[in-house]
Amino acid sequence: MREIYISNSAKETEKIGEKFAEKLKKGDIIGFSGELGSGKTTFIKGIVKKLCNIPATSPSFVLINEYNGKIPIFHFDLYRLENEKEIETTGWEEYIGKGIILIEWIEKIKKFLPDNLILVKIEILGNNKRKIKIKRGRK
Repeated sequence: MREIYISNSAKETEKIGEKFAEKLKKGDIIGFSGELGSGKTTFIKGIVKKLCNIPATSPSFVLINEYNGKIPIFHFDLYRLENEKEIETTGWEEYIGKGIILIEWIEKIKKFLPDNLILVKIEILGNNKRKIKIKRGRK
């Protein structure tokens, strides 16, 4: 199953994230890819707003942010990871099944990902315009 959205602003990207959140359930793992500044964190803000009713921030410096809500959300930002081996030091697998896992820069840990991963790819089309592609499953 694939979904494609066009966003014309950060506000629209966040709203698409909110709508996407309605389909999520405990145990889901969502991987985000896209250039720096493409809107990955903005999309995630929509998810966290919808499911936890709190503002999300980028965990770039702490690696993981946890948000408590109807379903706990574990937000990983792997931008600063040097190699795939470093993910093992985070204990990320301990979070599997305990809530929803959101992972920015998913391409950095491809070999650790389950086949039922939901992929969200965000492409920059212009100043504020984005193409958001959502695909269920790695294959």
